[in-house]
Amino acid sequence: MGWEEARSEHLGLWVPVLALLLLEACRAHPIPDSSPILQFGGQVRQRYLYTDDAQETEAHLEIRADGTVVGAARRSPESLLELKALKPGVIQILGVKTTRFLCQGPDGTLYGSLHFDPIACSFRELLLEDGYNIYHSETLGLPLRLPPHNSPYRDLAPRGPARFLPLPGLLPAPPEPPGIPAPEPPDVGSSDPLSMVGPSQGRSPSYAS
Repeated sequence: MGWEEARSEHLGLWVPVLALLLLEACRAHPIPDSSPILQFGGQVRQRYLYTDDAQETEAHLEIRADGTVVGAARRSPESLLELKALKPGVIQILGVKTTRFLCQGPDGTLYGSLHFDPIACSFRELLLEDGYNIYHSETLGLPLRLPPHNSPYRDLAPRGPARFLPLPGLLPAPPEPPGIPAPEPPDVGSSDPLSMVGPSQGRSPSYAS
């Protein structure tokens, strides 16, 4: 019994030591991206906002140089967007090529502005379980929807929010390095098919093919 008691007492002395070591390890190595502000692993994301929700055609949100916002069937430089967190759950959306902010008027009309207006250009982002997102104007509370086909200025306020799938923006492929020209195939009809003798100048006529 004395040995068992000594063993239990010895193990008991290690418990506070192990607890102290574990506490110090947690302080020295915080959990990465544990803050809800960093829920996306960064403050800025480049995305295409794709929707097929109650639209006449599948479309990507596109901010054009003249400020109109339309749905484009295919990805384009104008549909590459930069989503930047302003605060938890609230973002701004910027057209990468046109440098116009996505904004929304009081009637729900979407437009691109060269200047950021926190009232018109801030959107609340809600993540859905199926991977889609929905967006509302933070100030106006209006849902973000693409306008009907070929009608960018129609009143959208009575309609519900559209679901958007944020697709990662693909970086342009780097240019391929200049390739090394392939060697010419050996001349099997020559007496020197591998060109090991050198240029023909000054060589014996016996090597001529």
